Amino acid sequence: MFKIYQKYLINNFLVKFLYITIIFFSLIIILSLLEEISFFKDLEINFLYPYFLTLLNAPITLFEIFPFIFLLTTQFLFYDLFKSDELNLLKKNGLNNLKIIKILFYLSLFIGLFNIIIFYNVSSLLKFQYSNIKNSFSKDNKYLAMVTDSGLWIKDEVADKKLIIKSTYVKGHLLSDTIINEFNNNFELIRTIQSKKVDIKTNDWIIYQPTITNKNISEKKEDNIILKTNFNEEKINNLFSNISTLNLIKLFNLKKEFDKLGYSSDEIEIHLLKLFTMPLFYGILTILSSIIMFNFSKDKSLLFHIVLGILMSVMIYYLNFIFSSLGNNGKLPVYLSIFFPLMIISLISIIGLVNIDEK
Repeated sequence: MFKIYQKYLINNFLVKFLYITIIFFSLIIILSLLEEISFFKDLEINFLYPYFLTLLNAPITLFEIFPFIFLLTTQFLFYDLFKSDELNLLKKNGLNNLKIIKILFYLSLFIGLFNIIIFYNVSSLLKFQYSNIKNSFSKDNKYLAMVTDSGLWIKDEVADKKLIIKSTYVKGHLLSDTIINEFNNNFELIRTIQSKKVDIKTNDWIIYQPTITNKNISEKKEDNIILKTNFNEEKINNLFSNISTLNLIKLFNLKKEFDKLGYSSDEIEIHLLKLFTMPLFYGILTILSSIIMFNFSKDKSLLFHIVLGILMSVMIYYLNFIFSSLGNNGKLPVYLSIFFPLMIISLISIIGLVNIDEK
C-alpha cells in the first residue's frame, strides 16, 4: 500500500499532468482545426468534417509532445511545493529530495508504459482512419503504392493510361525484377513490360533491356526505354514515411516486409526504438526537471519557469531530431541515433543527482 506522502505526491503530479495535457490538447485542436478548414474550404462537404478529422488526428500529435508535458508537470509540481512550503514539511517527516524524485521517476515510467501500450496504439488507429479519409479527398488518391509479402506494388495514371507495377526488390533508386502492366481507360491490357533493372531516380523511369509483350507476342529490347510516371525515388520514400499510422504489431510486420523487399527499414527501427525507450525518456526528463527546480532560486516567478520549460523542451526536441535524422540518413548507426541523446540527458541528470540531497 502507498504511504500518505506517496499518495499526496502521486495525486498532485497526476492532477497537474492532466491539466497540462488538456491545455496542450486544446491548443492542438485549435491549430489543427484551422488547417483542416483551410484544406476543405473549396470542397462541398458536411461542415462537421474538419472537426471530426481534427479529433482523429489530435491524439497522435499529443503523443509526440508528451515528453515535454512530463517536463512541465514536474516543474509546476515543485513550484507549488516551494511556494506553499510543503517540501520542508515533507522533509520534516523523513522524506528527502532523492525519495521525492524516485517516486516521480517510477510514476513517469508507469504512465509511459500506459502511453505506449494503450494510448499510442489507439492514437495510431485514429491516425490511420484520419489518413484514409483525408486521402480520399486528395488529388493524389489515384496514385497508390504499397508493400506486401510479394514485393512493391504501384498503381499509377499517366495521360490516358493506367499502370500496375510490381517489383520484387528495391535498392536505392533501382527496382529489380519488375513487371509493368499498361492498360487503357477501359482497363484493357495494352502491353506488359518486364525488366531486371529499372532506374526510378526521376519520374522518367529508365527501363533497362526490357521484354515487351504485346498481343501475346514478346520481344526482347537491347536498348533501354523511358517510361513516364508520377513516381520517383523520393516520392516512394515519402509514401512510406507516415509510420505513425501503424500500431506496434503493424510496425513489426512492415519491418519484416521491408527487409524481405530490400527496402530500408531504418526509419521503422528508429521509430520502434523511440517507442520502447519512451517510458525511460519520460522518467529521465522528470529527474532532469526536478534537478533544475532544486537548483534554481525558489522565489522565481511562474512565468520564469514556463519560459525555462519551453526552452528546455526546444533544446531536447532538436537534440533528438538531429540524431534521428542522422540515423535515418545512415550517417549514424540506428541504435546510436536513439541512445546517444538519451545518454547525454541521463549523464546530465546523474551529475545533478550527486549532491541533490544536500539542497
